[in-house]
Amino acid sequence: MSIYTFGLEPLSCHAWNKDRTQIAISPNSNVVHIYQKSGKEWNKIHELTEHSGRITGVDWAPETNRIVTCASDRNAYVWTLKDGVWKPTLVLVRINRAATCVKWSPMENKFALGSGAKLISVCYFEKENDWWLSKHIKKGICSTVLSLDWHPNNVLLAAGSADLHCRVFSAYIKDIEEKPGPTPWGSKMPFGEVLFEHKECGGWVHSVSFSPSGDTLAWVSHNSSISVADGPRGKQVTHLTTDNLPLMSVIYVTENDIVAAGHDCCPYQFSYIGPEALGFVKKLDVPKQSSKGSMSAMQHFRNLDKKATTEEDHNEMETLHQNSITQLCIVEGPKTNVEKYSSVGLDGAMVVWTFKSCTTTSN
Repeated sequence: MSIYTFGLEPLSCHAWNKDRTQIAISPNSNVVHIYQKSGKEWNKIHELTEHSGRITGVDWAPETNRIVTCASDRNAYVWTLKDGVWKPTLVLVRINRAATCVKWSPMENKFALGSGAKLISVCYFEKENDWWLSKHIKKGICSTVLSLDWHPNNVLLAAGSADLHCRVFSAYIKDIEEKPGPTPWGSKMPFGEVLFEHKECGGWVHSVSFSPSGDTLAWVSHNSSISVADGPRGKQVTHLTTDNLPLMSVIYVTENDIVAAGHDCCPYQFSYIGPEALGFVKKLDVPKQSSKGSMSAMQHFRNLDKKATTEEDHNEMETLHQNSITQLCIVEGPKTNVEKYSSVGLDGAMVVWTFKSCTTTSN
């Protein structure tokens, strides 16, 4: 694992380009910074500055090399690289509240945007008029949409919201794609159809993630729980309430292994092998070594100069992140066998973790 710091500002969201040599990061402001890796250092090469409100979501399409951003200014932009400069195109999302999250579909021909307007905007490009249009999914949503994830079939869309619900919708747009085949979540898929709805999530649903096959759906809620719905097994839901602080982000790293992280400042591994078989595996952080009792003369005088004391600062946490983790992203390997993933947090740091599968679980 490796840790990188991008300043003192909290990092609210991040996204990688296709070959993982560049990363788009928002330091909790209205600007997205794009960094390029040079050796062991990250150098800032671009700034995306069109938004007037705080950036709430960013996603980078690997094949088309387009970036989509959304913000509290109720706008979304699709950015295209032309002659070495990122050019924005405004999207007609038609919302009257802040945008909260955004996600490209697997085929990159559309993206979904959640907002505080109690709806999801599914946006696609209309070639005839050369602009990005949106269609709204509203059915059943009673509060802010906090998280989104696409099914591998490019049609189904999972959403977690502040009304304590987790849902799966159909985002099929007949103008741009062929009619989808049946899935374990349902066979009739007109646009906006609710194919799954779980009402007892226990808290705000901060993050959702489909498994690599799309057969299961995991989500994390503000009551410190993680849950999995199993499509082929009658959409049966399995809950696991942890003893940790609330988790904020969740991803699948294999078909059965899940990684989640949040206010405990470190990632945790969970395993799901079937209904009622969701278990905690292990903490995926390496505790920092304490240097208590071995302060050097240089450290002694540094503390005296900076803090007017000779005592060591023991307030530092033992985790790599020193504040809450806001988002997890896959860095290396397919979703069926992730080798590396990244996390960003409120401490302004980004950590790249190496994942090694472990099948031992404990409830």
